[in-house]
Amino acid sequence: MHYVSTRGHSAEVTFSQAVAQGLAPDGGLYIPRVLPDLTEVIAGCAGMTYQETAYTFLRHFATDMEPALLQKIIDKSYTLFDVPEVAPLRRLDEKLFVLELFHGPTLAFKDFALQLLGNLYEEQIQRTGKPINVLGATSGDTGAAAIHGLIGRQEVNIFILYPAGGVSPLQERQMTCTGANNVHAIGIDGTFDDAQAMVKDCFGDKEFVDAVGLSAVNSINLARILAQCVYYIYGWHALPTDARDNVEFNVPTGNFGNVLAGWMVQKMGLPINSFRVATNQNDILYRLFMHGHYESGKVQKSLAPSMDIQTASNFERFLYYTLGCESHLVCSAMQAIKHFGTYMFEDFDTDTFSASRMGDAEISRKIQSLYKKYGYIADPHTACGFKEVLPHLTTVVLSTAHPAKFPDTIESAIGITPTHPSLEKLKTREPFNPQLPSNTVAGVKAYVRKHAK
Repeated sequence: MHYVSTRGHSAEVTFSQAVAQGLAPDGGLYIPRVLPDLTEVIAGCAGMTYQETAYTFLRHFATDMEPALLQKIIDKSYTLFDVPEVAPLRRLDEKLFVLELFHGPTLAFKDFALQLLGNLYEEQIQRTGKPINVLGATSGDTGAAAIHGLIGRQEVNIFILYPAGGVSPLQERQMTCTGANNVHAIGIDGTFDDAQAMVKDCFGDKEFVDAVGLSAVNSINLARILAQCVYYIYGWHALPTDARDNVEFNVPTGNFGNVLAGWMVQKMGLPINSFRVATNQNDILYRLFMHGHYESGKVQKSLAPSMDIQTASNFERFLYYTLGCESHLVCSAMQAIKHFGTYMFEDFDTDTFSASRMGDAEISRKIQSLYKKYGYIADPHTACGFKEVLPHLTTVVLSTAHPAKFPDTIESAIGITPTHPSLEKLKTREPFNPQLPSNTVAGVKAYVRKHAK
């Protein structure tokens, strides 16, 4: 299988090339030209382990890799998860389930893709003999997961930009207290959207990319999205047989990558009925799916900081497919969004999607009610996924982070302070907070050039 840019002005590439490049040279995102029909493949995943499910699905996309090598990389990628199921499904009520995606090394769903991506990068270095420098932006969980996917690896440096003061204290410590010489977590003056814009501008400079061997870990990287498809397949098969009709996945999301993966695998043959896009008070995706109006606003800090986003990068991949795989239409829409910050979609098909939003006060109340009713402690992002659960549907809420990453919010809501041994260790370590020469794209490039492998 080969991959094309959503903007249509870059050559087709293989899976390994798409992973290595991250962003296409024309500024678009790599995507399969057409999503394959994998209905029989997906049905055949029943009863498989998580690793077996991942291999069975991903081998249809990583077609330029030797099957045995792909299997080895996948098996290695899920050894650091603390439960044998990797992504356990918990039943709270007759038709209400939680798919726990926080059992990886950084206690967030980003580990599923970034442990895999780290091992893919390691294979790339061994194959080519060329070191790489990885650049990304984070609103909290991506940065920690990316760092822990690459921590201490030879011939790799990782540079992560994050909004200073815009992530939780423990999320920041997961990035800045590693003690690894190849890790550079840099707080910027601005929002996640500002950090992500800097990253995209860096990747838009082909001379710079080539000079430092730059690769991307953000969800702009194709491997991130494909890896996230797997837990939808695994979670659906984990449902009781009599609960598999009319299944809705409620997905907390800010950058649209998490729910996009589910939508893509639905189009490939997984019989999911619908998706609810769960947002916090930064509700650009709620407004999009309720009214067809995409309009960026000012980011508001919230109790669910990983969703404090007003520019959903993976929306471009969704656009590509919903606009009939017509790259010129994608380019027109993205230009309008870039220049005007707004776009109105006519006849926008949202049959598969609904959306909800939660402000901070409602997040706290939802954490309280879930604990009171089920004895279940949800982190603030996961809490957003429990809004408007419909009784006639089987609902699977994606639990995206361990509550111990947000102890103050949980303690304030229910009087309990959740802990986790890996987070407790971080509290005794000194953070490393490097500074950019300037809070600009030029400053990012200068810092990366100085510290590149």
